[in-house]
Amino acid sequence: MPLHRKAVVAAALLSMAVPGFAQTTLRLDRSDYFEAPGVNWLVFSNVNEGLFADAKISGVELIQQGVRTATNGDVRLAATPGQWDPAAAFVSRRVDKAAGVIEAVMKYPDFTYTVRAERRGASIVLSVLLDKPLPASQVGKAGLNLEFVPSAYFRHSYSADGRSGLFPRYPADAMTLTPERNPASGRSDGPGAEPVPFATGRMLNLAPEDPARRVSIATREGALSLFDGRNQAQNGWFVVRQLLPGGRTGRVVEWTLDANSVPGWLRPPVIGHSQIGYTPAGPKIASIELDRDDRRTLQPRLLRLDGAGRFVPVGTAPARAWGKYLRYRYLQLDFSKVTTPGTYAIEYDGTRTAPFPIDSAVLRNVWNLTSDVYLPIAMDHVAVNEAYRVWHGDPHRDDARQAPLDHEHIDLYRQGPTTDTRFKPGETIPGLAVGGWLDAGDFDVRTQTQYQVVRQLVDAWETFGIDRDTVSVDWTARRVEIHVPDGTPDILQQIRHGSMQLLAQYAATGHAIHGIVEPDVGQYTHLGDAASKTDGLIYDPRLKPFERRYDGQGGRSGIPDDRWAFTSKASALDYGSAAALAATYRAWKDRDPAFARRCLDLAQKIWTDEHGHAPDLFRHGNTTGGPLEVEEFTAAVELLVSTRDRRYADRVQALTPAMLRSFAATATTVAKAMPYMPASYRTGIEPAAREWAIKAQAFLKDNPFGVPITTGGWAGSGAVLNFGLTAFALHQAFPGIVDAAPVTRALDFLHGHHPASDRSFVSGVGAVSKEVAYGSNRADFSFIPGGVVPGVLLLKPDYPENRDDWPFFWGENEYVVPEGAMYIALASAGARLAGAAK
Repeated sequence: MPLHRKAVVAAALLSMAVPGFAQTTLRLDRSDYFEAPGVNWLVFSNVNEGLFADAKISGVELIQQGVRTATNGDVRLAATPGQWDPAAAFVSRRVDKAAGVIEAVMKYPDFTYTVRAERRGASIVLSVLLDKPLPASQVGKAGLNLEFVPSAYFRHSYSADGRSGLFPRYPADAMTLTPERNPASGRSDGPGAEPVPFATGRMLNLAPEDPARRVSIATREGALSLFDGRNQAQNGWFVVRQLLPGGRTGRVVEWTLDANSVPGWLRPPVIGHSQIGYTPAGPKIASIELDRDDRRTLQPRLLRLDGAGRFVPVGTAPARAWGKYLRYRYLQLDFSKVTTPGTYAIEYDGTRTAPFPIDSAVLRNVWNLTSDVYLPIAMDHVAVNEAYRVWHGDPHRDDARQAPLDHEHIDLYRQGPTTDTRFKPGETIPGLAVGGWLDAGDFDVRTQTQYQVVRQLVDAWETFGIDRDTVSVDWTARRVEIHVPDGTPDILQQIRHGSMQLLAQYAATGHAIHGIVEPDVGQYTHLGDAASKTDGLIYDPRLKPFERRYDGQGGRSGIPDDRWAFTSKASALDYGSAAALAATYRAWKDRDPAFARRCLDLAQKIWTDEHGHAPDLFRHGNTTGGPLEVEEFTAAVELLVSTRDRRYADRVQALTPAMLRSFAATATTVAKAMPYMPASYRTGIEPAAREWAIKAQAFLKDNPFGVPITTGGWAGSGAVLNFGLTAFALHQAFPGIVDAAPVTRALDFLHGHHPASDRSFVSGVGAVSKEVAYGSNRADFSFIPGGVVPGVLLLKPDYPENRDDWPFFWGENEYVVPEGAMYIALASAGARLAGAAK
């Protein structure tokens, strides 16, 4: 059959198969993507950045009725590729708006291809073009894939050439053994296995009963297969796939894609506001996020709950138009003049927020979940129990083996050409199985995280006098009990726990190490109790596989599952560790003088040692410390505060000009040095503080929320927290120059006043918060109370996203420990300012 006839037949089948499809011609004029009411087809607007491999943000993507439901439309070498499976490199992209065509050129090491998307009425014709035949080694491997997020299709049906079925809620497909294990699959041992498709056909209809999710895919020739990627990994997606044929060039695969468009569809409004509420005297701004095509002139209403349980309107000034940000337009309701305590809600066009209070105490204890629950659960090398629940056992008692030489590892770890220790590659480094926090949603102990958190908690302890005690920590028994006081402030115990890991690194290797991380992808992808990830026994290569022995040396095993320590010396890490240990001295000197002195003595020794040789400049990823001058400056400041020694003041003075060049990142530390420096120091900083205040005010024009919103592959809650903490530090130092408003704006942003949704980014804090997030329990679609997620991720060119139905988007939903510590400090700062304003 001629190619044009095949295309006509495919289009005819498509139109007949799903009579409910609304036919609205796609446009390609105002944006660099195809759009119709409720439908956006993005074609390589986003590409795989490679930072943590496949982030499910690349290739051909579908946004349907405001929700991104499909991604990774591209040629892949597996049916259900995992995070570390090969992906093509981006070469170029071309948009021809007049012709209605978007093309992307992509390249694997052994072949190059073009993905072409062209408008055909309401449909997209998606093709793969080859200039040369597919290499023989890739025939049967390379195929056109398009992935659909499972949560969008739970409780929905599909059909394949008229045969109906239901999308599986949980994967249970037949699997085929493969000759070799695929390390990228996430399995570290045992045979490999690939899923069998659960549907095949010339045409697939997804969710035909649901106008919001209805999608049809027809192939010009051959057959489509529908796979469930969750058979291999819990974060897998449903994948539509067709293999590329061998021995052909030109247009080798052609699909017709049709996503249901609803004429006149408008995205429902989102009312961004603080889910924890507001103080009577504080500012109160809500932003109503509207579809850019919604040109109605409606007004929001503020409602107050009366004694009879009814919400009644409260008078406010009219909402004003803020303007357009990304793909939405915004109205802003300023109800700052409403000061009567009570329970309120905001309503707009039938959408009503959850209730929120106006009360003087809304910030008083808002950080408690982070301190009481989240940070204890993040503690490594101890068992953590909460009433009837065991969060995790005592993990990683077998830490750690020396990492191999010249080895680039997962999660941005790398070992250089030498160990810089007395240990050989693979040899056990004793003494590391103590203290520290499990970084992010994974199970590595990242040194940079340890010292950042220690310093932040010491700062909160000193600034706000936090003495809350609801957690019992017994390091001898290696056990933590949540909600059980033990007479020691929890924040001090957390400071000690982080410092214990730093001390252990120096005792074991003589310097700070990059961190301790899983030896392979199979462990790295472990979900559940961290204590079940290894056997807890030191690896002994003299033993047979799976053999165990218990003798005077303690337990040993023939299983090489112990985590690896990456030890290439980096002066930045040494300075960062010295800063944290110097700070720990101040927190513990009155409770345990010997422990405190040990910390300070080591911090001073590190300083002396580092100034006795040229700096060690090993760098890789985000595991080898911050900029060297910044880390040295931070160490100088903390040592100065702890000792008042003028040699540290001299170094602070010498390094400050460099700090002023990156003032947004260093301002809190610069301000911390001020009381210990001569008056001229403050004078020298003042211009930078004035410039910062101007830039902080400018954010009110950049976006409706008045905070920095980052654009990288990891969302920006950390940047917002830093913005708020910087504002507080500079307001304390320069009250007449820097006002405190950014502190409130940052807190409001974290608590729900942000793009894309109105959820609080602090799990369990506020009426509606992140209850599906990327923690160790993410496979259960659950959350860890008090954890702070990265937040809103900006997908190019204009789509803000934070998903509440799919926890596995790490750039949006992964908890990281430093943000928890920063949140405790920022919430405490907000409470202090609110108390001063009463």
